[in-house]
Amino acid sequence: MQTKITRLKEELKKAVVGQEAMIEGLLIGLLSDGHILIEGVPGLAKTTTINALAKALGLDFKRIQFTPDLLPSDIIGAQIYNPQDHSFSIKKGPLFTHLLLADEINRAPAKVQSALLEVMQERQVTIADETFHLEKPFLVMATQNPIEQEGVYALPEAQLDRFMMKLVVTHNSEEEELEIMRKGATKRFAKVEKVLEIEELFALQDALEKMHIDPELETYIVQLVSATREPERFGLAGIADDIMYGVSPRASIDLYKAAHAKAFLRGNDFVTPADIGMVIHDVLRHRIVLSYEARAKGMKSDEIITKIVETVPIP
Repeated sequence: MQTKITRLKEELKKAVVGQEAMIEGLLIGLLSDGHILIEGVPGLAKTTTINALAKALGLDFKRIQFTPDLLPSDIIGAQIYNPQDHSFSIKKGPLFTHLLLADEINRAPAKVQSALLEVMQERQVTIADETFHLEKPFLVMATQNPIEQEGVYALPEAQLDRFMMKLVVTHNSEEEELEIMRKGATKRFAKVEKVLEIEELFALQDALEKMHIDPELETYIVQLVSATREPERFGLAGIADDIMYGVSPRASIDLYKAAHAKAFLRGNDFVTPADIGMVIHDVLRHRIVLSYEARAKGMKSDEIITKIVETVPIP
């Protein structure tokens, strides 16, 4: 199993220099059947990474550039009238794929964002009176630009909660950028080859579900999540006024699944507290709603999560 993961990572490195956290996050989402939200400035290989992943797995890949004038029918499809025989037919939209890149998702208006809710949660699309189930695997990698704010619609909490993880992607190191510059300017990036069959991917997902986790660690995950809702109960009265709303039960599920995937990617057959600590910021940062006072002070949800991890006792 680990040999297959290693082969997959090596294949992705042909097209992507550095950005290991983004690659790991995508693999965690793929293995755990969860969606990924990525925040980062343009030019950080977000499209290249998911495109390379699709090629390495032999999966379908489509990209949607979200704009303020986009309509729900532009992404899910529509019922088309045929005047020759007075019949209707279904034209499926770009959502019918395995890997979907929703580029600059926060530029889409509310109707388009709500159209994604059913797809992301139920893995199905309803067009007119017909419901279509999407083929497995189905992964949405959405991106948002943290700089430009013109023409941007804030993602509603209900949709943010559908994302398993939110990754914050930063620039490469100077050494990595030197390699990117040389390869990009001379077009020397190697071609990504298919290294895994879809059946092998499903086998990896099955192996993930069979990993061992101690009941005390399961309780620990629930306590970490509960601390965002009732900080006083865990001796965190100092951050109580900084949190308007804690995370939902979906966060417990995603943290549980992400910890399993992280342990698996590290080559372990059981989950450790370290695995939980490595993914908790990515799983919770977009789900904690800060109070107005906390935002006025410039506080970030990552600071809240760090205090919770430092305070809640590790079993």
